[in-house]
Amino acid sequence: MKLPSGAEASVRVGLVAMGVITASPALALLDTYTLEWTYGITDPDAMTQALLQHRGMLQLLLGGALVWAAFFRPARIPAAIGAIAGKVTFLSLILPDPGLRADLATFSTVFDLACIVLLAALCVWQFTTSRARPVLGSHQEAA
Repeated sequence: MKLPSGAEASVRVGLVAMGVITASPALALLDTYTLEWTYGITDPDAMTQALLQHRGMLQLLLGGALVWAAFFRPARIPAAIGAIAGKVTFLSLILPDPGLRADLATFSTVFDLACIVLLAALCVWQFTTSRARPVLGSHQEAA
């Protein structure tokens, strides 16, 4: 079901904003100083740097999927599920450890939690509204 124009615009803006912010760790691919201001890592060994830069690439892909989903409705649920899974995994690895939790920026926690809630709501809304519509075959639509 198509959202009303105002709601559709809000969903698009929200998905684009989530996508761009989610993709921001990809800056570590261009400048390793990014690792310092995003993760507090000043002099990473080669493996840590490579792993964090790889994480940046994966975040770029996820952010790109969210931006794509803003303009291509069939991608919304898969992109949302991927983002929810990634963000839940990240938070469940970091938050239980007091030392790691202390190093995590409050913005990251709040942003990821907000994304999880909003993307889950989008999935539920899309799933329930698509199930409410009758599905007609092409032979019935022509009649």
